Amino acid sequence: MLNIKVKSFNELTTLELYYLLQLRSEVFVVEQDCVYQDIDGKDQKSLHVLGIKNEKIVAYTRIFKPGDYFELASIGRVVVAKNEREYKYGYDIMNASAEAIKTYFNETTIKISAQVYLLKFYNNLGFKETGEEYLEDNIPHIAMIKG
Repeated sequence: MLNIKVKSFNELTTLELYYLLQLRSEVFVVEQDCVYQDIDGKDQKSLHVLGIKNEKIVAYTRIFKPGDYFELASIGRVVVAKNEREYKYGYDIMNASAEAIKTYFNETTIKISAQVYLLKFYNNLGFKETGEEYLEDNIPHIAMIKG
């Protein structure tokens, strides 16, 4: 069972920030073999949804209010540690993120930029594809909206 916390950038402890950046780097840079600028200056204006298990961040997203990333509220940097994926924490962290968007931003329509190979996962969460596929950091993505 995941313990979910939602924090602003300034509320993160140094250790939480370290662990969330470590997890993002571990998956997005190393596992996906993708060289890109993860630390993009947007962490300061997002809320961070932390999925904690045994005092370690094993699942994570960051969420944005409308206008801070896309025109709609959005969820990004969706990540679950490789050795924890069998527990389906992706669903837990995404559902908690959608709930946080409702609670903190009073929004129910959400836009994401999804990696195409995760299309079914996002469809299962109620997201529908919109537009054409595109490359982001050399990985096929597609815009999806849940509303």
